[in-house]
Amino acid sequence: MDRAIQNQYVPDHIIPPGEILLETLEERGMSQAELAERTGRRKKTINEIIKGKAPITSETAMHLERVLGVPAGFWNNLEQNYRADLARIEEHHRLTKEIRWLDNFPIKELNQKEWIGFNEDKVEQLKKLLNFFGVASPKQWHEVWNAGTVSFRKSPAFRSNPWSMAAWLRYGELAALVIDCRPYDKSGFKKALAEIRLLTAHPPEVFVPKTKRLCAEAGVAAVFVPELKKTRVSGATRWLTPNKALIQLSLRYKSNDQLWFTFFHEAGHILLHGKREVFVDNDENKGKKEDEANKFAANFLIPVQEIRNFLCSVKKSRISKAAITRFSREIGIAPGIVVGRLQHEGILPRSHCNDLKVFYEWSK
Repeated sequence: MDRAIQNQYVPDHIIPPGEILLETLEERGMSQAELAERTGRRKKTINEIIKGKAPITSETAMHLERVLGVPAGFWNNLEQNYRADLARIEEHHRLTKEIRWLDNFPIKELNQKEWIGFNEDKVEQLKKLLNFFGVASPKQWHEVWNAGTVSFRKSPAFRSNPWSMAAWLRYGELAALVIDCRPYDKSGFKKALAEIRLLTAHPPEVFVPKTKRLCAEAGVAAVFVPELKKTRVSGATRWLTPNKALIQLSLRYKSNDQLWFTFFHEAGHILLHGKREVFVDNDENKGKKEDEANKFAANFLIPVQEIRNFLCSVKKSRISKAAITRFSREIGIAPGIVVGRLQHEGILPRSHCNDLKVFYEWSK
């Protein structure tokens, strides 16, 4: 997702429209006093325009056209370009004082991932970062990311690296904005989850597009975004609008049991918890709502009675890979998910049956 923009030349000196006006008067042998009389302006106003202290208004431009024969559009364009150049110079000076703010972010990593685009000029690099976040200045960044539902100060997950975490969340937000979703439908989302559960045994080239489509049809944007260093984040959930939710996954742990548990954990937040909340999940987040989402994910993937029946059927014998594979086929999920559940509950050692799990890597 390359949001690089073309560099713009910022002149050190710009010519105010008044200088062009003065040259035009000299060519015609007309004094400022005569121009003031012919246009109905005060002499002071004409002098201030020439010195660049007063703008050429649209009305003044029309009167200059009548008096000097130079089109009003010419004067309007001069004025507009002059004010734009002034604003660019002022912004450049302002941002020059903010360059150290870049040091908070993993700029090299963001550039390597082509999230913001590289520029050797520090001010231009700062502009690219601000463009990425959709804010006018570092001050506005702090007001946005320290306020409301995106506040990283309200979530323990941001203790790892708030700046990297904010960048990861922002990329997911941008990716979600281009996903066309129907208005959120709770019952439709539950039906979608039932279909997505059946995709767990399929490869990424199958389950990724289908998961995205099924979620979008129910009002949820599902995006897969590689984690940034030091974020230690596995997933996040938030509402972009009252009718559009976002599930963001990082593939942090790489195995299919972790990926799918994280997905259904985030889905649990959408179904169970408020639209004003943001859930960023890593090792530091704990609490009642996290426990509720964990329970939802575990039981949606493998209902309690199903796992009990399985354990009863094998309690007199050693749990084998064949038994796990057979059970997973019966309930319609990937065997790696069963392994992960048994390991989490201490029924199966962490070192056993890991070859039934599938491990993913991000494509280059």
